[in-house]
Amino acid sequence: MLLPFYQNKLIEAGIDEAGRGCYAGPVFAAAVILPKDFYHPLLNDSKLLNEKERDLLQPIIEKESIVFSVAQVDQFVIDQVNILQASFKAMHLAIETLHHIPELLLIDGNRFKKHLTIPHVCIIKGDGKYASIAAASVLAKTYRDAWMLQLHQQFPQYRWDKNKGYGTKVHREAIAFHGLCLHHRKSFNILPGTIIAGK
Repeated sequence: MLLPFYQNKLIEAGIDEAGRGCYAGPVFAAAVILPKDFYHPLLNDSKLLNEKERDLLQPIIEKESIVFSVAQVDQFVIDQVNILQASFKAMHLAIETLHHIPELLLIDGNRFKKHLTIPHVCIIKGDGKYASIAAASVLAKTYRDAWMLQLHQQFPQYRWDKNKGYGTKVHREAIAFHGLCLHHRKSFNILPGTIIAGK
């Protein structure tokens, strides 16, 4: 069962990202402040939920949260600054566009680039421990998936409707056959000559 909060005095925002390991598309991040009594039996780390469950939870989180924000950083910035720094940038953008300023940030993972004014705590596998981080993981994932579905309409050959930009066998084979498009992350060393067949 997810914990409702990390501590009971400061206003917390859960922060998580989606799409860090993808070959194509932006990295997304979400920031969510939940009421301390928020509970939903399905809510969990988005990776442990199926697409139908995530899509069901998204409007519930948006409606029941005190405030939420979702931000993205595109593949051009990812190629300029690297994916880790781009992930931090997406998280900062999500935090800075919240309509209420949190007093403590709960970051999923073990690293974060300190925000200028708000203290934070990094929590390994936090999206499976705290409700606000799990909610952020669901929003980041569903918003990114919806974005990749739109891109699939322009570039159906890569099957982003199925793989959402991750390096599946079908995606790698499509890159080997069609080459890269403008939405691919060129800094990820995924040029056709480096693609190796696999599972």
